[in-house]
Amino acid sequence: MERDEKFQKIIEAAKLYYLLDYTQSEIAKTLGVSRPTVSRFLQQAKSEGIVQIKIMDPTAEAENLSRKLRETFRLKQARVVPIPQYEENLIKNYLGHAAANYLNESVKDEDIIGVTWGTTLYHVAIELKQKFVRDVKVVQLKGGISYSETNTYASEILYLFGKAFNSTPHHLYLPAIVDQVVVKQAMEADRHIREIMDLGKQANIAIFTIGTVNPESLLFKLGYFTERDLAFLNGCAVGDICSRFFDRDGRICSQELNERTLGINLEELKTKESSILVAGGANKIEGIYGALKGGYANILITDQFTAKFLLDKAEES
Repeated sequence: MERDEKFQKIIEAAKLYYLLDYTQSEIAKTLGVSRPTVSRFLQQAKSEGIVQIKIMDPTAEAENLSRKLRETFRLKQARVVPIPQYEENLIKNYLGHAAANYLNESVKDEDIIGVTWGTTLYHVAIELKQKFVRDVKVVQLKGGISYSETNTYASEILYLFGKAFNSTPHHLYLPAIVDQVVVKQAMEADRHIREIMDLGKQANIAIFTIGTVNPESLLFKLGYFTERDLAFLNGCAVGDICSRFFDRDGRICSQELNERTLGINLEELKTKESSILVAGGANKIEGIYGALKGGYANILITDQFTAKFLLDKAEES
């Protein structure tokens, strides 16, 4: 076989094998050579650089992004979840699974887990597996009674967390936000409510997400806000944690609104052993960035697209 003819057959064998999924026996028949010759052709195609194999390992990219997030935002831990498409419901499914796995790995005897509500936390809750731990407490970190028929998933989330960790959950049967500070003060004066709120402060684990400043977001559908509130938040806030709104630097937007909000304060999240933020998606990037700048989370669970956007924002700043 002449050199040029042999070279053409090596290329043809490589195309049939790597592009068209022919077997080596099928290639041998097509090219009129023996099967061992095909095997040598394919080996030569790799050794001479005719065929170059590149393996894309999404876990390697995720680990690299996790490291950069930890360093950039001074986090204890960051988990970056590879997702196939940057789509909201898909993101919540993948992040819910990852956050549930993280809790299953890390929750131990006598932990107190503070939980919020919303669709992202619901995806976490439904992915939880039962773990046999002793004396774990589960407590709701913010009020969740709605002024509308919109479901906050608060009861379902608390039930599923309690079931997973063999605990009777402590519900906070209050609205997230009230109209007057005196109403909040009266509610907090109740001995039973005070005990639940104190338990939330004692929680060594808090798990929460970012709410968006958007008429379609769950919190905005619950009927808590006046038109004046909405106008102010649209001009200042990038997101909320536990119904407490902050700007792009993580500063509380409205002290007046903050004083009418029932549940854990953002400053208290900074004291937690594990303050876990589970969030991703294009509409949450600004909010996640503000939360990280404010230091409200020491553990972040997000997707690879959001991770890249956050790192780009940090570099621009």
